[in-house]
Amino acid sequence: MTSKSMRSFAGGLIVAASLCGAIYFFSPGEATVTSEQPSDDEMKESLTSKGYVIHSEKEWEDQIAEAQSVKEQMDAARETEKEPTEKIVYRTVLTVSKGSTSIDVGKNLQKAKVIKDANAFSKEVEKKGKANGLRPGTYEVDSEMTTEKIISIIFK
Repeated sequence: MTSKSMRSFAGGLIVAASLCGAIYFFSPGEATVTSEQPSDDEMKESLTSKGYVIHSEKEWEDQIAEAQSVKEQMDAARETEKEPTEKIVYRTVLTVSKGSTSIDVGKNLQKAKVIKDANAFSKEVEKKGKANGLRPGTYEVDSEMTTEKIISIIFK
């Protein structure tokens, strides 16, 4: 591109920008678009014909209050439900063989649902210092026994 054509191009840009600015600043105010707003009744009719449900503010608040009272009644009904009076007791015959560990015993007791956590049982045995005192044999234990009672039966 030559310098003359470059000047001509730049001049064209200046003229175009000037024309756009002049039109923007000297044109009359914003164009006003008038649209007719439908009345409240017309809006309600239009919405209900499309399947919407229209509530006043008071109707809406009444429905919310009613829903909350129903929820509170259901919560109260759940609280008053009685717990079952029967308690399930799990019993098992545990066979401890030579070479078993407290972890093995804990896993077997957990499988039989006599204790809840085998690791906690094993840690309790170690805490009492009876991990090496496991006595091989057959023992009858149940879920009503305390962990201490089970340990005293199975361990020396």
